[in-house]
Amino acid sequence: MKTIKLKPGKERSLLRHHPWIFESAIHPLNNDVHTLHSLRAGDTIRIESDEGRFLAVASFSPKSQIRARVWSFDETCIVDHRFFKNAIRAALARRTALPIASNAFRAVHGESDGLPGVIVDVYGDTAVVQITSAGAERWKEAITQTIVSELGVARIYERSDSSVRTLEGLEPHQGWLHPPLAENEVRSTLVNFQEHGLKYAVDVASGQKTGFYLDQRENRALFAQAVKFANAQSVLNCYCYTGGFTLAALAGGAKEVISVDSSALALQHAKRHVELNDFDSARCEFIDADVPAVLRKYRSEGKSFDAIVLDPPKFAPSAQHAERAARAYKDINRVAFHILKPGGLLFTFSCSGGIDVELFQKIIASAASEAHSDAAILARVGATHDHPHSLAFPEGEYLKGLLVQKM
Repeated sequence: MKTIKLKPGKERSLLRHHPWIFESAIHPLNNDVHTLHSLRAGDTIRIESDEGRFLAVASFSPKSQIRARVWSFDETCIVDHRFFKNAIRAALARRTALPIASNAFRAVHGESDGLPGVIVDVYGDTAVVQITSAGAERWKEAITQTIVSELGVARIYERSDSSVRTLEGLEPHQGWLHPPLAENEVRSTLVNFQEHGLKYAVDVASGQKTGFYLDQRENRALFAQAVKFANAQSVLNCYCYTGGFTLAALAGGAKEVISVDSSALALQHAKRHVELNDFDSARCEFIDADVPAVLRKYRSEGKSFDAIVLDPPKFAPSAQHAERAARAYKDINRVAFHILKPGGLLFTFSCSGGIDVELFQKIIASAASEAHSDAAILARVGATHDHPHSLAFPEGEYLKGLLVQKM
């Protein structure tokens, strides 16, 4: 195992067990040039402080600004097949702490489960794996074998098509990992699962993320309860994707649910989900359009709703985009307050890592103020508990949401 030393003072984050080492932290003088150039993507390396103190065992990524990602802070750690088996077993044990009301869940959540660049989602008898780091790519076979043995799934599909792979110098890849496709075999990528009594059928090959937004599971259940107890008859679901919050609104008793998305394919899946659950399609309207334009149209028409969901895509992929993203979040929430009835519910989200919880609340407060509305926070929410985030890794807390009531 080759060793890389850090600049003086750059060990502080590692001493707090943060798992990333940036290129700017590596000491250019205290590292042999030959060693740095001989390291290959995914190599396991030892990280030391400037004084030679052991800090971590990590994987090397020569093309990423995150030059190394920590596998372990234990000096005796050996990264091999057994390491991944133990890590995935620990991740699965962690999921037993709280019940999951679904046969679809996140089994491995990257850095927060000690496996940087490894995402594993389970949909019934099918696992979907996403590999986004050079280290995980090097050990993909071991990860695949462990998923088969520990999760007991029949199939594994790879969705390593995230843009993050480009930053790691990796080509996108997707397809069946297990079992291998036979010659001329065509295998369906449609998976079926249930969540809080509702039925879903998603395509793991073409859907967002690994096919579905599993991180919103408990928030969908909360919204169904909120719609029921608030007797919300008219609901607007913006950025509806395949209709998770649409089904929640219908399950809560809403009489009119308008679902808006700019993806015609996603809307087709949303319609099928309504039919799959035997809801009355006459209660639903699906609009293929830009959400801000639809919100402004309803404001100009004077149309209002008992409940509105705003679950937009990532407006700020990093802190550098936060200012622009803040304007976008405030714009859609301001108009939403305009068209929300007094006493109505707004369930609003941000999945942008560059927008933290405190800033997001300030944005929503500003939006309400500019819409001349008062509102009370009924609940603060995040990703469901099978998407844990380590106390030492705040970047893992990407999803934040507020359920507010207009006063």
